[in-house]
Amino acid sequence: MTGAGWGGGYVTDIGYMPGYYGLQSPEMMSVACLLAGVDSDLSAARAGDDRMHYMELGCGTGLGAMIVAASNPGWQVTAIDFNPAHVAEARRFAAEARLPNIAFIEADLSTFADTAAAAALAEVDIATLHGVWSWVPAPVQAGIVRLLGAKMRPGGMVHVSYNALPGWQSGLGLQRVIREAGMRAGGRSDRQAHAGRELAVELLATGATHLKDAALAAALIPKLADMPSEYLAHEYMNDAWAPCYHADVADAMASAKLDWVASSQLLDNFPDLMLTPEQRAIHDRYDDPRMRELIKDVSAPRTLRHDVFVRGARRLTGEARDAVLGGLTLTLATAPEDFIYELTMPAGQASMNDGLYRPVVRALGTRPHRVDELLALPEIEAGRANVPELVAMLAGSGQALLVARPDAPVSAAVQHFNAVAARRLVRHDNVGRGTAAASARLGAGMSCLGLELYLLSRIALAGGMLDPSVYAAELGSQIDEAGRERLRDAVARCISSHAGLWRMAGLIA
Repeated sequence: MTGAGWGGGYVTDIGYMPGYYGLQSPEMMSVACLLAGVDSDLSAARAGDDRMHYMELGCGTGLGAMIVAASNPGWQVTAIDFNPAHVAEARRFAAEARLPNIAFIEADLSTFADTAAAAALAEVDIATLHGVWSWVPAPVQAGIVRLLGAKMRPGGMVHVSYNALPGWQSGLGLQRVIREAGMRAGGRSDRQAHAGRELAVELLATGATHLKDAALAAALIPKLADMPSEYLAHEYMNDAWAPCYHADVADAMASAKLDWVASSQLLDNFPDLMLTPEQRAIHDRYDDPRMRELIKDVSAPRTLRHDVFVRGARRLTGEARDAVLGGLTLTLATAPEDFIYELTMPAGQASMNDGLYRPVVRALGTRPHRVDELLALPEIEAGRANVPELVAMLAGSGQALLVARPDAPVSAAVQHFNAVAARRLVRHDNVGRGTAAASARLGAGMSCLGLELYLLSRIALAGGMLDPSVYAAELGSQIDEAGRERLRDAVARCISSHAGLWRMAGLIA
């Protein structure tokens, strides 16, 4: 509960919902570095002994960390959270899923860096903190920086997400209304958040200036009713909630010798997609990356940043960068017929060139390909493709996935993990909620809906596909016949459009 107890103002009376966030995956962090011309070491590690130490700070109930552990069985994963209920739940899940390479630690990050337990940790190659930095007080932020300074190896990568300024400026009033009204309503944090939301809705209806005329608040309020209670409580009800400017976060990380490199939201790294021509002209006056990022943040509606830092950024030549990018392998996350070739970006509509991207998507629809293979397709004119742009547009749009181990077989251990995850997380009433499946071939999770996770795990364990009515009967045993029939149709459509993608990603045989 906020404002009292051992949580120190952080929500502790309601657990956070399990989630997987692809932007904190090792592969996306690595590609972000490469797009910025910085060596990440991940490709070399994959080609060598493929052993790394991955650490997640503020792991919640641990789904994301467990997916990394399941997808990278040779790695050691350390996941830390200060909520004992989160850690207890995560440990039980990991034991059921038979993950020997993950350790969950209950710790207060404001002091953990100074403990014997922290000293005993191995040097960390990759660290991530999603949804932590702008929700915790200054002593916790300082403790995080001390821990990263003590444990990150030279060349290691760190991902930090946070609510960004000035993008959140027009939402400050909304957050304050929700929190203040919720605190006065009393009760559990989720009920407080709902009470605050109702007041915000009521005020918006009256034309309250700083809700109606505030772009972010006006856009968010209608969506709040559909957001999970756990999200509302943890987003809006913490005492220390405070959006941040990029430069201030970069200054804090510099104390741990961490250099800001790029965004793991890959398309954010391309000024032409983020800025109008006039804004781009101002951006290009400056060589200082912090000034360039401030211009982006002032110009584009960016409310959440996904920054990647490296401890000792080593610059690559353009030729060396393109060689590494060309050796990456991609697979489709979207059926070819559903691929979207025009993206809505802050600078306007970004159209993917038909002469380049349609042959590439057709090829990827048959099997995974190396990037240099795609660029050598006979349908593509020589010299037409820009290697960084191709990788960024495909992976950054979420329509293609990076493949860490192209030759990795389907893993029985990973299939067991996915089956446990489906059993724990998927019900007939949440099949449309986002989650992810682990993959040793991808070395990361494949984001999917609950229905997809359930189906791919059942198909994997059964060694083949059953009639859709069987899955509908299992998953919809508590709903009426008409509901099961609708579910059966949804199952049939899902299998038809996704089974090929699951095979190429190494999720089913």
